Amino acid sequence: MSKEYYRKRIIDLRADLEREKEAKKRDNERYADLVRRASTPTSKSSYRKQKIDAAARHDSRIESIKRQIESAKESLKREKS
Repeated sequence: MSKEYYRKRIIDLRADLEREKEAKKRDNERYADLVRRASTPTSKSSYRKQKIDAAARHDSRIESIKRQIESAKESLKREKS
């Protein structure tokens, strides 16, 4: 692969990272609103659990993207050598 490919890949991954962080923020706000408006303790606890699960999915995706960025950086260094 070429240096340009890795540079573009890093830029694209950084954009993906920002989108995922924004999605996490939106989901947290949405679930917080659902918890506030929930009328029963059961639904409140269900929304809290869903919020935790959604945050964990986002965190996992964010970590994956970070690893991909590091991998692309390493590959770019090898190409330059």
